[in-house]
Amino acid sequence: MKKIVVVNAGPRIGWNTDTLLKEASRGITDLGYEVIRFDLFKLEKYTGCISCFGCKKNQFKAHCIKKDGLTPVLDAIREADGLIIGSPNYLSDFTASFRALYERLIFQSLTYNRQHENCNEHMIPVLLVMTSNAPDTMYVDMVNNYKRNFERFVGPTTTFISGNTLQINDYSKTDWEWTYFNVEEKKKRHEEIFPLEKEKIYQISKDLFK
Repeated sequence: MKKIVVVNAGPRIGWNTDTLLKEASRGITDLGYEVIRFDLFKLEKYTGCISCFGCKKNQFKAHCIKKDGLTPVLDAIREADGLIIGSPNYLSDFTASFRALYERLIFQSLTYNRQHENCNEHMIPVLLVMTSNAPDTMYVDMVNNYKRNFERFVGPTTTFISGNTLQINDYSKTDWEWTYFNVEEKKKRHEEIFPLEKEKIYQISKDLFK
């Protein structure tokens, strides 16, 4: 049976990123595959890359040797048939939790050798998901920068961006008036467009990993 690793790099269960990842996971289970899910905010303590260069030794190639909360995630990805990873947009980037995993996932396979820069011998398809309070068009270039490195060191990568997302159920309960955006517009989008995005990512997931 194929195994697909699903990684949630956002903290809010039941909200945008988590919801889309669950729909993508449903596509996997409907194919009859196993979903192995990790919620980065629930793991034991971990860090990003510490530049120990242990992964640059032949006996550890394509293996991050630091042992912490990310170790089981990296081990599972190494054995998986595919990867789905999602994160909300924090200050025009993915979350720090995403970055920590990204650094260690990518760097462990980078050789610094021009003739053979990638020592990962198990390339797998990737679905990279981002949700954002801002319009989805604002961060296409940023997401594509990540896509390029995923394709170089992990495998062929499909991206999915959901923008102008609803952040909270009741904006009237905030202490300050959030005037950056139109609340009614956000609510309308969440009711009309977000359900369509759920259907779309479900189908993308089924098509990508079948």
